[in-house]
Amino acid sequence: MTRSADMALAHHLADLADAVARYRRASPDLTVHTKDDGSPVTDADQEIEHVLRSEIRRHRPGDAFVGEESGAHRTGRRRWIVDGIDGTASFLAREPEWSTLIAVEEDGGIVLGMVSAPALGRRWWAAPGAGAWAGPCPSRSPMPARRLSIADGGRPPHDVTLGIWPPPARLSASERSVAARLAAHVARTRPALDWSSAAPATPPPRKPSTGSGTCHGALLVATGQVDAFLLLGAGPWDIAALIPVVEEAGGVFSDLEGRRRADTGAALFAVPGLHRPLLDIARSDG
Repeated sequence: MTRSADMALAHHLADLADAVARYRRASPDLTVHTKDDGSPVTDADQEIEHVLRSEIRRHRPGDAFVGEESGAHRTGRRRWIVDGIDGTASFLAREPEWSTLIAVEEDGGIVLGMVSAPALGRRWWAAPGAGAWAGPCPSRSPMPARRLSIADGGRPPHDVTLGIWPPPARLSASERSVAARLAAHVARTRPALDWSSAAPATPPPRKPSTGSGTCHGALLVATGQVDAFLLLGAGPWDIAALIPVVEEAGGVFSDLEGRRRADTGAALFAVPGLHRPLLDIARSDG
């Protein structure tokens, strides 16, 4: 299967997800549940995953699928990784910064990433060797896309901005230790919190991407708005779609062991030249 055919399908899937999300967001009978981790999930999340899984089965019958809400379906060397709505709290609050995340994994590597944010009217996508792009949604819009390019990061850690999520009250003790260690070595964090404290912040902190025109902290790196972003306690559906977008824009990604994997619960995205120093700090004892 060609990368261009996969990308065309990913745009088609994103168009379908956008349509479902818009319709369900306006519905008076939207159902909301609270998951075990305290985060919300709606029937819109679940419907998007169902629609996309059915469409993938029709167009790519041999491919596997995994969704945040619906779990894994089939196995194989290729699988589609989907988060129906990333940023459900923003979706429910009628804020614009939520999205559908779509990725393709082949033989263990991520070979396509798509982020579609219909309330922002924006979409970001990438595939290895094809560049990272930002453009309007839906995909049939006549507006042109622009290629993303990150400037080389020549500044030391003590002079940079680092986005971190989720807030410390939602992190394990070991995750808080990593976040606090990194926060102590950079000029500023987004959000600006005491990352060593497990006490809930008042008022509740907003995501680093809030008000930025993007819907995911990794996109802040890809669009040059922060120098690095650390995501902790995440599933592959939170990470996979962003890997090619950041890398094709010129950035660097790994988990906290330095591996290019989306299934380890942690992701560090950074501008070139900064990733290794931050990774060394994260892995140090103090």
